[in-house]
Amino acid sequence: MRALPACLLATSVLAFGSAQGKETKVKMKDLPKAVQKTVQEQSKEATISGLSKEVEHGKTYYEAELKVNEHGKDILIDSAGAIVEVEEEVAMASLPPAVKTAIEAKAGKGRIVKVESITKNNALVAYEAQINTAGKKSEIKVGPEGKSIHNENEEDEAKEKSVGKKAPQKPKKP
Repeated sequence: MRALPACLLATSVLAFGSAQGKETKVKMKDLPKAVQKTVQEQSKEATISGLSKEVEHGKTYYEAELKVNEHGKDILIDSAGAIVEVEEEVAMASLPPAVKTAIEAKAGKGRIVKVESITKNNALVAYEAQINTAGKKSEIKVGPEGKSIHNENEEDEAKEKSVGKKAPQKPKKP
């Protein structure tokens, strides 16, 4: 009988997770024509390493993962073919001094694995750094001026993780 609530909880967590942006791999031929056109335009000087489709907050988006001059570039495209967001890997040396200082300070003893610029509506809005600290991965997000940005998904991810965790077991009495 105790297994039933746990099973229901696990099922609801899985259902919530899949409703909140499940990514599925797709092929070029499966993309709407407008999206195909945008992907072809954006990948002229690049190699396409993956295409995916996801539904987030009721809207369908497509992501093209590209390799441009040995670095990654991910383009998020809406169903009409408009570019919503671009995440492009950048070298630490190319960062503005305030951004580089902020990322290094927030990383502390962690190793900076990758830094990406984030562009929306043709404007640079942030930099995102992936950090590895003693085998644990985390992300740091700062604005173009180096100020810390709260990751909008952190709260949702924290809630999902806490819902999926088991309650601590009480020690058994002998």
